[in-house]
Amino acid sequence: MTDHPFEIEGEDRPSRWLVTCDHATNRVPPCIGGGDLGIAPEDMERHIAYDIGAAGVTRRLAERLDAPAILSDFSRLVIDPNRGEDDPTLVMKLYDGTVIPVNRDVGAAETERRLNAFHRPYHAALETLAARRADTVICAVHSFTPRLFGRGDRPWQVGILYSHLDPKLSLAVLERLRAEPDLNVGENEPYGGHLDGDSIDRHALKTGRPNVLIEIRHDLIRHQDGQIAWADRLAPILEAALADTDL
Repeated sequence: MTDHPFEIEGEDRPSRWLVTCDHATNRVPPCIGGGDLGIAPEDMERHIAYDIGAAGVTRRLAERLDAPAILSDFSRLVIDPNRGEDDPTLVMKLYDGTVIPVNRDVGAAETERRLNAFHRPYHAALETLAARRADTVICAVHSFTPRLFGRGDRPWQVGILYSHLDPKLSLAVLERLRAEPDLNVGENEPYGGHLDGDSIDRHALKTGRPNVLIEIRHDLIRHQDGQIAWADRLAPILEAALADTDL
């Protein structure tokens, strides 16, 4: 199996920031169901398969911060790199109303194969990048759907997720975002900010690295102009928030 499960941009950029994108693509590698999970093409374009727009924001934001970026190159439906290895949602069989046929009979052996092929190489590369400096700051970029199946609209344009174990940088970013008069900002919305074994837990909380996780509503960043606008808006906010702290 020679599939490459991640992409790195700007590896030699000098900033202490590291920008990550766990759910960058909806690609299904050929070794998984012949490149097809058995769901409709329109479902593969939904948020269940990847974080829509997040890759474009990540690339532009990393450029603006003069920082390296790492992006996954496999769909979260293959195996979710933002879950711990023992998480029951690591390989999803049903997601937001859609059954994933190729995942229906995935057991321990197939999960282990996918861990070795995709999940573990991604995290090993992420950790190598994070360890390039002693003062690395991790910024994780995600996106969220405006509405889950059968539920109400989500009003936030952007959310900042954080763990109670290390809220300092996130709170500084929240304060600056809330000063923007046109934004409805979620604090640990639309999701909770702490999940044992996720990427921030693994590479920031357990290693003592400052961190912030940004969720942008994906209708705002589906297209390139929105991705550029949000990255350009966030970069100075992140820099100022980091300067506000003594991290």
